[in-house]
Amino acid sequence: MKVIKNICCIGAGYVGGPTMTMIAAKCPHIEVNVVDINAERIAAWNDLNVDNIPIYEPGLSELVAQTRGKNLFFSTEVDKAIQAADMIFISVNTPTKTYGVGKGMAADLKYIELCARQIAAVATTDKIIVEKSTLPVRTAEALKRILENTGNGVNFDILSNPEFLAEGTAVADLLNPDRVLIGGEISERGELAQKSLVELYANWVPREQILTTNVWSSELSKLTANAFLAQRVSSINAISELCEVTEADVGEVARAIGADSRIGSKFLKASVGFGGSCFQKDILNLVYIAQSYGLKEVADYWEQVIIMNDHQKRRFAKKIVETLFNTVSGKKIVILGWAFKKDTNDTRESAAIYVVDYLLSEQAEVVIFDPKVSAERIFADLEYLNTRTDKENRDLVTVVEDPMFAFADSHAAVVLTEWDEFKAYDWSQIYVDMLKPAFLFDGRMVLDSDKMKEIGFNVYTIGKG
Repeated sequence: MKVIKNICCIGAGYVGGPTMTMIAAKCPHIEVNVVDINAERIAAWNDLNVDNIPIYEPGLSELVAQTRGKNLFFSTEVDKAIQAADMIFISVNTPTKTYGVGKGMAADLKYIELCARQIAAVATTDKIIVEKSTLPVRTAEALKRILENTGNGVNFDILSNPEFLAEGTAVADLLNPDRVLIGGEISERGELAQKSLVELYANWVPREQILTTNVWSSELSKLTANAFLAQRVSSINAISELCEVTEADVGEVARAIGADSRIGSKFLKASVGFGGSCFQKDILNLVYIAQSYGLKEVADYWEQVIIMNDHQKRRFAKKIVETLFNTVSGKKIVILGWAFKKDTNDTRESAAIYVVDYLLSEQAEVVIFDPKVSAERIFADLEYLNTRTDKENRDLVTVVEDPMFAFADSHAAVVLTEWDEFKAYDWSQIYVDMLKPAFLFDGRMVLDSDKMKEIGFNVYTIGKG
C-alpha cells in the first residue's frame, strides 16, 4: 500500500476547494496542493481576508484560515503539483454538452480528458488518480486508456470517489459524512490503491462508513443518488399542484407521508423547483446513458423528473402574472433570493433565474436581493440565457444591497431562496411601503402565511389551496 504524503487536486471549485481543505485539516502530515488554471479564482482562495474566498459555505473560511500556508496551498502551477503528488484528485467541471452528439444531456468530458493528458505528459512517478468530479459510468476506462497510451511508462491506478456534499452544509457533510464511497479496479494493484484512499479518510471517518465497490458501481452510484433525491422533490412538487386545486395543504400531506418510516421526511418540501449544479445535470446524464444503451423506458422515466421541475418553475412564474391581474408590464416586483438554496452563493440552475426571466419577458421591472450573490453574478446568469440583450436585462433589473428600501411602490414580493433572514424582516413595514393590494408569493414555504394574511398581504404559497 502506498503511503500518501503529497496530494494534488486539479480544480479549485465547489468540490475541490472544500474537500481538500477538510483533508488538510484532518491530515496535517499530508501536503495538499489545490491547482487551477483560473488565476482569478486562485487569487481569491489566497486572499489575506479569508471571508473573500470564492465559495461561501458556513465554517469554510475558518478551516481555510487554519490550514492555508501550513499544509494547504492554492496555486496555478499545475505541472509542479502533478509531479510532486502521490495521489491526484480530478475535480474539474463536467457540464452538460452544449454541442454535438448528446447535446443538452450528455456530460462534456473535455476538461477530464485535458487533465488526463496533462497528467500523462508530466508524471514521471507512479500516481493514484482519483475521480472526484461527477462522471458517467465507465469514464475510468477512458481515463486509463489515455494515461497508459500517452504516459512516460509510469503506473496509474484509477479510483472513483464521488462527492455527496449538499451545498450550504458542505463542511458538516465532509466532517461527518453519511458514507465515503471508493470504487477501485478488481486487481491486486487496484485494491492497494483503494486501501491508500481508505486510510486517508480513516484519519477522521469511521471505517464502517467507508464503502468500497468496483469502479463502475461507484461512478453510477453518484448519478443514481442525485436522481433519487431530485425525484422526491419533483414528486412532492407534482402533489403541490394537486393540493392547490383541491384545497389540501402540501405541508400537511408531506408531514403525513414523511412519518412513514419506509418513506422518511427528507426532500419532501414543496418549492418552486430544485436547482444547483448536480440534480439536473446528473439526471440528464443518466437519461443519455440509458438512451445510448437503448433503454427507452428507463430514459423516459428519469426524464420526467426534469420535465416536472421545469413545469413547477414555469407555473409559479405564470401564477405571479395571473394574480397581478394578468399583466406585470411596468410593475415593480421585488425578488428575495437568487442562490439556488440558502447558505451558499452558488446560483447554477437556480429556479430564480428562470422565474425572473419569465417575468422580464412580460416586461416586469424587477428588483433583486440576495445576501451572498453579487450583482455581476446575477446579470451574468440572465445574460447566459440569451433571452434578451445584456442592456435590456440591465434596463429592467435592479440589484440592491439593502432590500428594505426596495419595497416602496412595489406590487409584489417574491421569495425564491429560503434564507433564514427573510423570516425576520419587518413585514408589517414592508406591507405599508408597498402598493395595495400588496401581493406576496412564497416559493419556498418559509413565511408564516397566516401571519402574512393578518398583516394584509394577498398570499400565494406553493401547495396551499
